[in-house]
Amino acid sequence: MTARLNPQTYAPQHFLWEFAGGVGTVTLNRPERKNPLTFASYAELRDLFRELTYAREVKVIVIAGAGGNFSSGGDVFEIIGPLTEMAIPELLAFTRMTGDLVKAMRACPQPIVAALDGICVGAGAIMAMASDLRLATPRTKTAFLFTRVGLAGCDMGACAILPRIIGQGRASELLYTGRVMSAEEGERWGFHNRLVDGEVVAEAAQLAADLAAGPTFAHGITKTQLSAEWNVGIETAIEMEAQAQAICMATKDFRRAFEAFADKRTPVFEGD
Repeated sequence: MTARLNPQTYAPQHFLWEFAGGVGTVTLNRPERKNPLTFASYAELRDLFRELTYAREVKVIVIAGAGGNFSSGGDVFEIIGPLTEMAIPELLAFTRMTGDLVKAMRACPQPIVAALDGICVGAGAIMAMASDLRLATPRTKTAFLFTRVGLAGCDMGACAILPRIIGQGRASELLYTGRVMSAEEGERWGFHNRLVDGEVVAEAAQLAADLAAGPTFAHGITKTQLSAEWNVGIETAIEMEAQAQAICMATKDFRRAFEAFADKRTPVFEGD
């Protein structure tokens, strides 16, 4: 049997990892280049989020960037340059791999809180989009700038996910033009859950800690249903939710909440 991720000892090569209080923090750490992604960092991030499916100790994930920026997307010289020399089979292998990162982020049961600051563009904007919650600073600049390099806006699920967050018309504008979405626009349009004046990573960590103290098994069910119900009718969705909620009612956390309410105290959830 393959060894499972140990969040206490996990030591990635291409980004930073911290784990405390049930919260795992991923920090993109190439601040001198505004934290671009490489072939290797894409793959390592994908593998991490896949493994998180089985890491029950990890309740919530925070993803951030070092040095006052989130991410400048794919590295121009380490990714974009080499891509111009590849044949279609190699290109398709790459685009499927980057899409697998988004699939893994959406499939892992942990809520993902993105702490956004400064530059958040290209694949960085996609990782923010693929997160469950997004906190940003007033100086955050987000752009899906694929058309700026001669590519389509349909990258890594953007045409499916972004319209569901900010609406079809607004998503169409950003994906056709590649223009920057200001922090104020992002909050007003619902891309950012809120703007933070000050330490956005600390604010994201606090939100993550609050979520980690909640019924984390039920949080995983919520995340699953938010994704699964995109493509079903209302009647099917209601039946899916009836089954999902019945499963949650069989958990010890549900009983803990009832007993705490009856005793007029705050429940302590344990995720089972």
